Amino acid sequence: MAVYETAGQLKEETAGILKIDREGVQILDESRLRFSLIDDLIHTAVFSSDAAIRSACCRLIRQAGAAAGVYLASIQPFYEAMGRKEIGGFTVPAINLRTLTYDTAQAILRAAMKGRVGPILFEIARSEIDYTLQRPAEYASAVIAGAVKVGYKGPLFIQGDHFQFNAKRFAQDPDKETKAVKDLIWEALEAGFYNIDIDSSTLVDLSQPTIKDQQRLNFTLAAELTTMIRDLEPEGITVSVGGEIGEVGGKNSTVEELRAFMNGYLEELGKNGEDLKGISKISVQTGTTHGGVPLPDGTIAKVKIDFDTLEKLSEVARVEYGLSGAVQHGASTLPDEAFDQFPARGTAEVHLATGFQNIIYESKAFPPELQNMIYRLLKEKHADEKKESDTEEQFIYKTRKKGLGPFKKELWQMPQDRMQTIMGELEGQFTFLFTKLSMNGTDEILKKYVTAVDVPLSIPEVLM
Repeated sequence: MAVYETAGQLKEETAGILKIDREGVQILDESRLRFSLIDDLIHTAVFSSDAAIRSACCRLIRQAGAAAGVYLASIQPFYEAMGRKEIGGFTVPAINLRTLTYDTAQAILRAAMKGRVGPILFEIARSEIDYTLQRPAEYASAVIAGAVKVGYKGPLFIQGDHFQFNAKRFAQDPDKETKAVKDLIWEALEAGFYNIDIDSSTLVDLSQPTIKDQQRLNFTLAAELTTMIRDLEPEGITVSVGGEIGEVGGKNSTVEELRAFMNGYLEELGKNGEDLKGISKISVQTGTTHGGVPLPDGTIAKVKIDFDTLEKLSEVARVEYGLSGAVQHGASTLPDEAFDQFPARGTAEVHLATGFQNIIYESKAFPPELQNMIYRLLKEKHADEKKESDTEEQFIYKTRKKGLGPFKKELWQMPQDRMQTIMGELEGQFTFLFTKLSMNGTDEILKKYVTAVDVPLSIPEVLM
């Protein structure tokens, strides 16, 4: 794949394939776009040494994608229909792509097209943006490019996952930490993230005497950020916003906490007199931990989810507040037999991340010399994160996500035969999960509720 370093190169290589002018982008040769140019554009967007060229490529990919029938969308109207109980019986997967985003997006969409799967959320968390070195514009571009590559046409749902307040930094300087989260939301909206999960659950204070007081900071900040999102969202798009009542890995959530959060949140949201749309879903804690709990040999401990509580929280969220239901985090490392429980219990959305990272790292096709380089870096740079009780296997398992950013280029440039094998393994897992979550055949339902909205974008000056 070529990486362009100048505007002249970019113009020369797109000539005859894309028509770029003040009116926008037109596709002149879709075959050449899909089978060659899109590879070069996304590699340039990620790896060019020129920031202006990277930015221009991100914008160009988004506009070329729209011209090819790939558009960024909000899942809001679909979730509103779930809240009205017009549709249901399935659980929407939200997939975090920490590495190999371009190739993995292709694997996801190939599996989705085969199963006629409707909505899939491609997401990245605030913490992941930092350690995977993927800013929102780059992340969205890689997913769009993957869609163009496989010939997918329709909506793409890009989601900001756990746009989270750091409790320690908030305690030291609440204004600064709030501004950091707001700045990230602004950046993400500009990049086409029309689905954003606000996570101020880290600020829940269980020492307070009442449940409402425990949740007060959580629902107050969630309402403040929702108001900001409504001010910034593009015309014609209602961004799907998520809230959270229990930090993943903490105590299990209760119906009382859900009601305390929602009642306080809606009260705060209505204080300015405007009739603003609130959240579309609520994330809860029912027994999982992000990434799973590694045992001394590096394998993952089996986790028991409280599905009864999850079902009850989903039902209350729908019946009393019109939400799509409850959201389950930290699910990718659960045993296979757990996944069909999510649609059976009315779970609106399930978040999946570490399990896919594990497939990549543990594949026999993963280059051993690259794995050794990554693990050596972890031992050198992150030794302070190793607990006295940790075995080396536990330490590696918990920290290897932090090797993905520093070795992004080496990962993307993996030999094609190895890449194809790993992507085949991932595609098989995506196919399995879409089946278990009852998502096959939901594409027609999606078309009924989500349609394209034209969001005007200016052509980068460097391409004029």
